[in-house]
Amino acid sequence: MRKVIIGLLLATAVPAVVSAKTVAVEEQSIDQLQAAMTSDKASSVDLVRAYLARIAAMDRKGPTLRAVIALNPDALAQAKALDAERKAGRIRGPLHGVPVLIKDNVETADAMPTTAGSLALKDNLTRRDAPVVAQLRAAGAVILGKTNLSEW
Repeated sequence: MRKVIIGLLLATAVPAVVSAKTVAVEEQSIDQLQAAMTSDKASSVDLVRAYLARIAAMDRKGPTLRAVIALNPDALAQAKALDAERKAGRIRGPLHGVPVLIKDNVETADAMPTTAGSLALKDNLTRRDAPVVAQLRAAGAVILGKTNLSEW
């Protein structure tokens, strides 16, 4: 299970630098990100902001990769809630507070469409989590957005 989760994360990883704190997240393992959050060198909110900035710089401007086709409008709120849980001593699992991107053919309950890469499904809001997304949430992941893929 851990290999599947790590594979999903690494398959869609976007490098970034946390500007609010002094931890860099490029090529950092999940364990290293967790250590940074545990030692208060970074928070989940810091990580989400850094990844959003990187997506803006590389995916929307610059080379305009368009690899990320939808951003979760609730990602910062999810991160803030997970930071509060961490401060209260509750850690959900190995991905607690770690932002992840989901392929666009996987359903999420967030306010993002699941299009499977098809323009015909551009407004398809499923409002339910696929089992793998439910497992990611249970492990504490922040659903940051959806990544592009070819149609069907």
